[in-house]
Amino acid sequence: MAETMKGLHRSHRCAELSNKNIGEIATVMGWVQKSRNKGGIIFVDLRDRSGLLQIIFEEGDVGSEGFAKAEHLRSEFVIAVTGKVEARSGAVNENLKTGDIEIRATDIRILSESEVPPFPIEADSKTKEDLRLKYRYLDLRRPDLQRNIILRSKVANLTRQFLCDEGFLEIETPMLTKSTPEGARDYLVPSRVHPGNFYALPQSPQLFKQLLMCSGYDRYFQIAKCFRDEDLRADRQPEFTQIDMELSFVDVDDVLEVNERLLQKMFKESIGINIQLPIQRMTYAEAMDRFGSDKPDIRFGMELQNVSDVVKNCGFGVFSGALENGGSVRGINASGQAGMPRKKIDALVNLAKDFGGKGLAYLSINDDGTYKSSFAKFMTEEELDALVKAMEGKPGDLLLFAADEDEIVFDVLGNLRLELAKNLGLLNKDDYKFLWVTEFPLFEYSKEENRYKAKHHPFTMPMEEDLHLLDSEPGKVRAKAYDIVLNGTEIGGGSVRIHQSEIQEKMFEILGFAKEDAYERFGFLLDAFKYGVPPHAGLAYGLDRLVMLMAKEDSIRDVIAFPKVKDASCLMTEAPNIVDDKQLNELGITITQVEEQ
Repeated sequence: MAETMKGLHRSHRCAELSNKNIGEIATVMGWVQKSRNKGGIIFVDLRDRSGLLQIIFEEGDVGSEGFAKAEHLRSEFVIAVTGKVEARSGAVNENLKTGDIEIRATDIRILSESEVPPFPIEADSKTKEDLRLKYRYLDLRRPDLQRNIILRSKVANLTRQFLCDEGFLEIETPMLTKSTPEGARDYLVPSRVHPGNFYALPQSPQLFKQLLMCSGYDRYFQIAKCFRDEDLRADRQPEFTQIDMELSFVDVDDVLEVNERLLQKMFKESIGINIQLPIQRMTYAEAMDRFGSDKPDIRFGMELQNVSDVVKNCGFGVFSGALENGGSVRGINASGQAGMPRKKIDALVNLAKDFGGKGLAYLSINDDGTYKSSFAKFMTEEELDALVKAMEGKPGDLLLFAADEDEIVFDVLGNLRLELAKNLGLLNKDDYKFLWVTEFPLFEYSKEENRYKAKHHPFTMPMEEDLHLLDSEPGKVRAKAYDIVLNGTEIGGGSVRIHQSEIQEKMFEILGFAKEDAYERFGFLLDAFKYGVPPHAGLAYGLDRLVMLMAKEDSIRDVIAFPKVKDASCLMTEAPNIVDDKQLNELGITITQVEEQ
């Protein structure tokens, strides 16, 4: 029978004790990790969120009743133990924070018993993730997951402390708001009071934080829950958390400067990493040209080289054809990989096709300086030599080329570069390389919709130098937008906002919104702009992605207490699920079965 806490108080968490406490009486509580009965003496490893502590039970110390309780202990029993802190009688465990001490128990209470858990509660679990997520409350007892969740809490608290010290106000914005379908799909919530009408859960607090700037609050932040009904990946969830902020009377440099100091404090005080300031900046155009990505991983080289001018008159039709169609020919040098087996090269060719390429051309430079290539027969020796020189090739190198329209070439080589780095062990998780990517295009053209769409969102300010291009060449207009990238992952992004009505109206015009449509979607914001709006800018971090990288995990599910799986369901609670007809009737909703074709 489980005992109660009456009259008992915990003095320490398990790993809060050290050799400085030797001789003291302590009361600790937690879960039994493991119990070993050595005949007359029982060793128990007690676990709580702080770590493990060894407890020793001997009948002469704990009494016959207490010793009988100790004999009954099994994994995951919850117990309270009082005893004397002593130097460890056996060998010191160097791998344990409390490895040089133990508690000699004088009293024990069994607060709760446990059935045999469906998997071991241990770090680096080999148990399948689906089973662990079904029993997430057990999975969360694992020391590595607990470290991640504690780290997440620490990062959030450091953020609050820093921003409050910088004059930011923490203000909550609504969860039930209006659907403004421009971007990802909204999660909709039906209204009982207004039949046939729906709220939307916020994809971000964007419009409300801009309204707060109109209201004079100057510096706002919020650790905000956001929702997007989109396909999931390892670093994406249907509900996620943003560190969201907005500032008035600022420009790009002001926002980047305060955020660099925030990141510096966050990384130093949470994981002991020193970030050197200022953080490197790179324009979007340079990032695409050098790395084929707007979120480049700069932990390693293998940069793209544009060899279009070198091969423009060659006899290889794949190269010349791409150039005639307005595209480019670019390559990467996989240094020292000339001996890569054909099977692995074929896998890289297939990867190129997965990202829209028609294939991949390659050239190996043998140790004797001769070439082995998929296209050598179409080019002269002089042309091949010029190509190798342009790629800075040397004996032992493997050169890989893509030829197509720029967008496809960037996609192919940018992803190929990351795949090669992964295969070659170049992605060091202990190396934290930050980068600001700036001057994004303001618009991107949608062939499907035959119109321009906002690259960021409709309230992003164009660069002043490009305002004259809005009418004539909108595709060339750069935005005052910026992303913060860490090790090839975008961890945050933002922009300076439009605060002049004539620029905002022009923006809507280019996006194809009639004035009435713009007011239908964003009227409350546009009306607010009529009453004096300060220049303002903001940024939001993905807290989940940020902590994932700090914790050196590969999935944000490992830093979220109760995550969803790839189909946006929760294996533990079995959400989403059906609801009663009564609830549907109150909402005026009828479920129609749709047969799959």
